[in-house]
Amino acid sequence: MSDASATGGRVYHPEDEHSFPDEKANAVLEFVSGDPEIQEYLRAQNVMAVTRKQYNDHGPKHIRIVRNRALCLYDLLKRGGVEFNGAAQQGLAEADEAVIVVLAATLHDIGHVVHRDDHTYYSIPLAADILDRVLPEFYDVREQVRLKGEVLHAILCHHTAEDPLTLEAGVIRVADALDMERGRSRIPYEKGGRGINTLSSQAIREVSLSSGEEYPVLVEIEMTDAAGVYQVDSLLKAKLHDSGLEDLVRIVAVHVRKDDDDSLVERIEL
Repeated sequence: MSDASATGGRVYHPEDEHSFPDEKANAVLEFVSGDPEIQEYLRAQNVMAVTRKQYNDHGPKHIRIVRNRALCLYDLLKRGGVEFNGAAQQGLAEADEAVIVVLAATLHDIGHVVHRDDHTYYSIPLAADILDRVLPEFYDVREQVRLKGEVLHAILCHHTAEDPLTLEAGVIRVADALDMERGRSRIPYEKGGRGINTLSSQAIREVSLSSGEEYPVLVEIEMTDAAGVYQVDSLLKAKLHDSGLEDLVRIVAVHVRKDDDDSLVERIEL
């Protein structure tokens, strides 16, 4: 993971050294990034989210950010000595943990092509069809079945009441909430959207991920307005709860505000 990735948690470079065996994950990442059907789904899913529902961006930009942050979060956890259980309990290799992360992050929102409401459940059959085509490129039948189940579990748990039962799924759930900066709401904001999701994400200036001193991962969130607390407390904190990562991730919100001629900085640990 590059320095930019470590500080911003946003850019995953396949050619960098990582804290996990990355060859297979990078091969899968290259495959899905160049797959015409998958890329068209990512573009199409934004029609429902943004054009019809006036919701935050859920297209290629969102997927790219979530996948990058999921891989960075996973890398930091591995660097901190955290042992993952999803692939391991299926008798799969350690290298398959990151493959689960890549595929689930890429496909978690494609159910938006059907409807925004309950989109997670619509994502399951659509993702299953894609996995049936992608996985044989890299795995035998036994591995295909087990990888498919783990990826679908992570997709299901990213935005529903079902709690993640694997740390791989927990990574997807938390990474989805980490896409919260101003750019996240740019499209609906320019279209006139003024919902709490849009306004609160406008208040988030930057999200950074790094190794923590007491926790494997430190998430620092810089806010320019108190409205950003909604993003942090109601969305990110809610997704971190019961994700399996509660004791592994520390969240610190930094609110920079002007008071007359002075800048006041408030640090709030969640």
